[in-house]
Amino acid sequence: MVAVRFHCGHGADPADPTALALRRPCPLCMLITETHRSRGELLRKVAPPQRAALAAETRLGAEYQWLCPRGHDRFAATVNEMLTGTGCAKCRANAAAPAALREAGLAFMKPGLRTRTSMTEQRLRAMLGERIRLHHRVNAVHIARTFFGRSEVWPDILVPQLRIAIEYDDPGRSRRAHLGLKEASDLEKDEALAEVGWEVIRIRAGGLESLGANSIVCRALTPAVVEAVVDRMRQLRGGAAVDAIAVAASAAS
Repeated sequence: MVAVRFHCGHGADPADPTALALRRPCPLCMLITETHRSRGELLRKVAPPQRAALAAETRLGAEYQWLCPRGHDRFAATVNEMLTGTGCAKCRANAAAPAALREAGLAFMKPGLRTRTSMTEQRLRAMLGERIRLHHRVNAVHIARTFFGRSEVWPDILVPQLRIAIEYDDPGRSRRAHLGLKEASDLEKDEALAEVGWEVIRIRAGGLESLGANSIVCRALTPAVVEAVVDRMRQLRGGAAVDAIAVAASAAS
């Protein structure tokens, strides 16, 4: 078997003269990039005795023992399953338990939640806040399944009065964001919210294609795009419901 050294630095020993050098990242680094994760994030989740092995891993099908963030037993899964899967078996079972289902669909404030918010997303929130009354004390929604190991999701903007979430997607500097596996993840997130009575309006900017009836395709964020978001809210929940949370209505009351 020929030893392979990848451009990311993983693989065969660089001192090995027989190793084949490839000018591309290893399969694991490629998937980490596509799913917007980091190897450090994986290293924090793997069982401590296996961290050194995972730090040098290149294979997607390699199986490791992982730590459940909720304190359940360690569980076996491949690296690919950890990057694209749904967490440990107990977490999946708990998400479908009666007690969890009673909370499914409820928006709540998750303390200490850290998500990367772009300047464009902040502009979107400000522009939308000029049209409707946004709830600033919620940032997550309970769902009836696990999504990357958690029974909750964190959309960009929540309008709990209408049970509508708003997401802003663009390809970013890499021109690969929200494509491939990330696009599949976005669709899974939308499905999880739909199961608990929420609609997701996605602004698909910068050349991204529509993902369905609730997608608003545009080149960039403009007032017309925000207007289209509000119009879609009216189509989904009715004009009276949207008017009830309109900024003008709020000021008048």
